[in-house]
Amino acid sequence: MNKSLLTTILFFSLLLVGCSVLQPIKDAAFYHLLEPFVPDRALTAATPALAIKRPILPSYLDRQQLVTRKEGQLMMSNLDVWAEPLDVGISRVMASNLSRLTDSMNIQPGASFTSMDYTQLLELLITQFEPDEQNQLIFKGTWKLQPTNGKDSPTQFFNISVPQSAAATMKDRVTAMNVALEQLAREVFEKL
Repeated sequence: MNKSLLTTILFFSLLLVGCSVLQPIKDAAFYHLLEPFVPDRALTAATPALAIKRPILPSYLDRQQLVTRKEGQLMMSNLDVWAEPLDVGISRVMASNLSRLTDSMNIQPGASFTSMDYTQLLELLITQFEPDEQNQLIFKGTWKLQPTNGKDSPTQFFNISVPQSAAATMKDRVTAMNVALEQLAREVFEKL
């Protein structure tokens, strides 16, 4: 057998093997997105002008996978993942919920403002945002409405729990997270 024929046969054999090995892999992940739960309505007011700072999260929550706490252990799902970073989603949903509660067009995530056109900055520090062993979604942390004029405002603590059924799916869990974010937005709204 001549060398060029052998080279051609080898080339096509490798090509055939390569095509069968390099098949597209189906993405089996479910992508979740936080959503505002305050009913939508037309925004007509210019005030309050509020920026929502990206919240500070515990490092175990600052990841693409959804995290569950069970029997003192943290479990991360490779199939249930966030469609956007969790801190971005929280600030987006808080801004939308507060806009709908106040009718203000000027409540946005802090990164959306091109200049300091806001009068207050909502700062969130989240210490827990996952279900516990009793199937309660626990949402704990602090928030502060910091005026841009430099005066310091008091820190407010929050501890919100949303019941879930023992058979709750990850979709149900994300819904419970949306309910918790709505409750926090209503708490902040009372102080505006």
